[in-house]
Amino acid sequence: MGTQEIIEQALKLKATERFEIVEQILQSLDKPDQEIERIWADEAGRRLQIHDAGQVQGIPLDEALKGL
Repeated sequence: MGTQEIIEQALKLKATERFEIVEQILQSLDKPDQEIERIWADEAGRRLQIHDAGQVQGIPLDEALKGL
């Protein structure tokens, strides 16, 4: 069964049943990648270390967002 056939069959379902399908599909896509999470945690730690060492200076959020 192809994608279009699945969609056509799903559209024949009651709204509550369609909602359940959508909810389960979205949940299946919303799983964090452990490797990406590890990389971001390492980067956050690195940035904190260089900030604490005085190698970079923080700026206020409103200044950072100017011009966006």
